[in-house]
Amino acid sequence: MAETSAGNFNNGSSIASLASDHLFTILLLLPIDSILSFAMTCKKFRHLATSDNLWESVCRRDWGNSAVDALKSSFHADEQQLRLLPWIRLYKQVSRVDSVCCYKLTLPDPDLVLPTPRASHSLNFVSGCLVLFGGGCEGGRHLDDTWAAYIGNNSQNILKWQKIQTGIPSGRFGHTCVVIENFLVLFGGINDRGDRHSDTWLGQVSMHENRGISLSWRLVDVGSTSPPPRGAHAACCISSRRMVIHGGIGLNGVRLDDTWVIELSENQCLGTWHQIVSHPSPPARSGHSLTCISETQAILFGGRGLGYEVLNDIWVLHVSESYSKWVQVFYDLQNVPAGVSLPRVGHSATSMVGGRLLVHGGEDSLRHRKDDFWVLDISCISLERMHPPGLSLKRLLVNKWRRLKPKGYKPGCRSFHRACVDDSGRYLYVFGGMVDGLLQPAEPAGLRFDGELFLVELVLQL
Repeated sequence: MAETSAGNFNNGSSIASLASDHLFTILLLLPIDSILSFAMTCKKFRHLATSDNLWESVCRRDWGNSAVDALKSSFHADEQQLRLLPWIRLYKQVSRVDSVCCYKLTLPDPDLVLPTPRASHSLNFVSGCLVLFGGGCEGGRHLDDTWAAYIGNNSQNILKWQKIQTGIPSGRFGHTCVVIENFLVLFGGINDRGDRHSDTWLGQVSMHENRGISLSWRLVDVGSTSPPPRGAHAACCISSRRMVIHGGIGLNGVRLDDTWVIELSENQCLGTWHQIVSHPSPPARSGHSLTCISETQAILFGGRGLGYEVLNDIWVLHVSESYSKWVQVFYDLQNVPAGVSLPRVGHSATSMVGGRLLVHGGEDSLRHRKDDFWVLDISCISLERMHPPGLSLKRLLVNKWRRLKPKGYKPGCRSFHRACVDDSGRYLYVFGGMVDGLLQPAEPAGLRFDGELFLVELVLQL
């Protein structure tokens, strides 16, 4: 579009007479493409439409205030440097991120006490700390230990794990644990006798100047209604007081297809479970992922189905006060570059800064474990654009899947590890999982459990 002088607007339009703060407010209501187009209309408007003040506000609009504040802290810059952050370039880089950099955070040191190798555990970032609980280890045994490490703003430092004596919940693997505000909410799991759990626990982390980190758990009173016992299900928070779970392996090894939501009371002492019934809905599965992408939506990906097949379908759950429903997001796997490797189970899928779902690892139908990183642009997914499904949406999602190039440390292939993101949405922490043994990697005898912790950073060049 050719540039126009501001005088042309004065003759036939009143937009040039608007005060800058009014234009600022209007621009914040527009999509990104419209803001960029507006910047090209004339020299007078270019300065406003490309200003750092506007684009920091756009980032806050699209990513949230807490994510932007944490992202600013992650750059370890002084106040003057933070005021000069190139927000428009940062926004573009987040939108087009094509690589990650990995750092090993576990080093052999006889003076350090570390969590033992495990898989199907839980790992969460809460109150500035990593919290690890339970999991399974060699011999199919469950673990009942809890570990915590303070991170703060030192994302790339070697962490000092602290073992926390809690005694509860009981040992288990295949459970889920999500963060709701500053609390941990744990549900279900399986012990080494094969018993499935259906209990709900609330955990709170506290920092003490002398004693370090403590974690207190209490059983949530959910009344007489709760989901059937299960493990290897998926869960995520949705809104400030709700958690949703889906699927898993129930009694007698049956894979489940049900969806449940718990809403916590204001004092977090009580919880109310109710089942969501929606047609259509995701088929039965285990080892899949469920990730919160907004205050009212969660995205489900992959897993292992009833026929032991490994899946690559995508579903979005929309939860509101008046209704809740699942909607499938269709895409043509063959048209995704290298998309043949997308179907997986036992992977991690984490919501990163800028509306990106970062998928890592997992295994395919032949139990070949993966070390790849994929990103899905979930900012384009909305209920209105998903229904009814059409070819335009298929093309849209084809362009939104991207395989990232890993740099730095090269972690091994793994499945049933756990991952969590810090408050900035820029740093992902990954711990444990099942990795290939030295002989016959695809056979159960060739499996081993891993105790490695590494960091994955979205590469942003400022």
